[in-house]
Amino acid sequence: MRLARAALVAALGFALPALAYAPAQSLRPLPRPVSTPAPQSPADRVVGPSDPLVVTIRATDLAPSASLRPIYRPGRAEQVTEIRPDQTIVAELPPEETEERGPPRGLLALLTGQNRLNPPGVTAVRVSLRPVERPAGLAAAIRAAETRGTPGRVTQPGLRGALCGQRGIIGDRLERIPGRINGCGIAEPVRVREIDGITLAQPATINCDTAVAVQEWLNDAVIPTVGRYGGGVASLRVVASYSCRTRNNQPGARLSEHATGNAIDIAGIGLVDGSEISVLDDWDGGREGRILRQLHEAACGTFGTVLGPGADRYHRDHFHFDVAAYRNGAYCR
Repeated sequence: MRLARAALVAALGFALPALAYAPAQSLRPLPRPVSTPAPQSPADRVVGPSDPLVVTIRATDLAPSASLRPIYRPGRAEQVTEIRPDQTIVAELPPEETEERGPPRGLLALLTGQNRLNPPGVTAVRVSLRPVERPAGLAAAIRAAETRGTPGRVTQPGLRGALCGQRGIIGDRLERIPGRINGCGIAEPVRVREIDGITLAQPATINCDTAVAVQEWLNDAVIPTVGRYGGGVASLRVVASYSCRTRNNQPGARLSEHATGNAIDIAGIGLVDGSEISVLDDWDGGREGRILRQLHEAACGTFGTVLGPGADRYHRDHFHFDVAAYRNGAYCR
């Protein structure tokens, strides 16, 4: 206990002199240094002990004597003096802005067209550049290139209406189809969807000679021969039309007539009652077989080539019709 009292007395002895010199109130913070305008000359500059917080910033010798004027951007036209018939605008800059600034370099030279349109030293474009027009037929050529090797019925939207000068042939007029190999393609293709009210189960991309021949065969043979059987003819099941390929897809063979739009393959006759006379199933028997044989025979002459199940193994399930011309007449098997 005695030791604690002695320590407290000693501490008070050291603290009392310091408390005697404490300020009567809190100290105010000093203001931050402020900048003043630079004097006109070093002689006018007065900095003394009485103003220790005054800071003066003096400009260096590299500072400009006046504000710099912005450089005109390339292509800016101050005064439009003439509008030519081809809509090219000719612009002139004020005389004071055509002073020499040195030749532009890098990207600026490319943007201003220094070597073609401007006199040396002028960075602004005097004549506005016109975009180059697309070559004639470029869009059509690009669309045609996309159709190479692909049947036009799936690659072109076409223009809907009557085709080939015949009101009964309905479908789309297509653009020229170039072939992916020499000899393929159709100069004036059509995509036939319907002929005289009889629909094609699959639209046929062919030429007009083939379309007109199919129309003639339908009216002269198919409709009269089928008659009222099954309610009459409703549709044709088309299984092939334009295709850039060889005959029967055999390597090294001659190009098929399908490769030029001259041919169409038909595998069945759809009837109103929903049934079908099928080349594959009905060729060899019954009333349906007799109808198919009559239709095969009637097509010979209307078409230059008529092939069916009796021709070869490649045609056992469909009729092949094309409009190729032969010196000795139609070829029918």
